[in-house]
Amino acid sequence: MSRKYQGLIVLNTKSLDGTVDELVTAVGKELETEGAKLQKITQLGRRQFAYNSRHLEAGHYVHYTFEGAPDVVTKIQDRLRLNGHVHLQHFQRIA
Repeated sequence: MSRKYQGLIVLNTKSLDGTVDELVTAVGKELETEGAKLQKITQLGRRQFAYNSRHLEAGHYVHYTFEGAPDVVTKIQDRLRLNGHVHLQHFQRIA
């Protein structure tokens, strides 16, 4: 059974070697590796935080919409937790 999810991921671009677009694509491929079928990627841009979060003043916000099995979000969270460029992540199921 496949369900629709959306994820908001804040990327740390402070020590980035390539471009932001390459990083967004790489994170999308990580989602697909864990079994998600990407439907839409929306870059919301760089935004300032209300307060410094782990010594960062701002982050690049990206909104991912995807489909997957019920356990796919847990797998994605575990995988992205190991990625140094992913600062924050939040996922929710949509109808």
